[in-house]
Amino acid sequence: MSGISYNTLVTQIRNYTEVDSNVFTTDVLESFILNAQQRIMMDLPMDSDRFVEQGTMATDVNTIRVPAGALFIRGVEVFNATNSTEQGTWLERRDQTFLTEFVGRLTGPEGSTTSGADVTGKPKYYSMFGGATGLSDTTSGSIYLAPTPDANYIFRIYYNKMPDTLESSNQTNYISLNFPQGLLYACLAEAYGFLKGPTDMLTLYEQKYKTELQKFAAMQIGRRRRDDYTDGTIRIPIESPPQ
Repeated sequence: MSGISYNTLVTQIRNYTEVDSNVFTTDVLESFILNAQQRIMMDLPMDSDRFVEQGTMATDVNTIRVPAGALFIRGVEVFNATNSTEQGTWLERRDQTFLTEFVGRLTGPEGSTTSGADVTGKPKYYSMFGGATGLSDTTSGSIYLAPTPDANYIFRIYYNKMPDTLESSNQTNYISLNFPQGLLYACLAEAYGFLKGPTDMLTLYEQKYKTELQKFAAMQIGRRRRDDYTDGTIRIPIESPPQ
């Protein structure tokens, strides 16, 4: 199986379960497919979901917006106020309580400064506030900075983003093209859960999904993140019979 489209996946779910469109309506199947994609995305963050966004900090403003659709932040890099081609400085991630203590001020429950002094300079630390799962810039949460920027520093946010979902208006995506077996098995597990049995079929496809996930993970977080020059060639030990 080299890839699968939305329409083909819909047909396969109905064929494998032997359930027609009277029970597995389009809405029901789209729910299966969405839940399966969400599960795969949570089980295994993929390289295809990695993005970088660049912006400019505002002087005397101690927050920047999390990019729209971000699932989690992998790192924040800060450059000089006028040049982003030089070597950047990576911020250290800390809890918000650490940043509050660092800048020496009291912060209210909604992030508003209530009293105390401020510390300005080139940011060294960051923390998350308000989540990072919104689909727009106004609902995606914030990144708190310490010290508060004393200039318009350029920054880059490295993050994983919510991928385009597989649906009738989007026939293929990275998961359907590169992990079709796992996607199918995850959908079948959803389908048999919906049908409330048979239990042995639910168990079968759960196990098949987990087996395929291990193979895909070996590629995504194994082979794709190493090379022979830096890490050496992978060698599998072969046991020899005792002499």
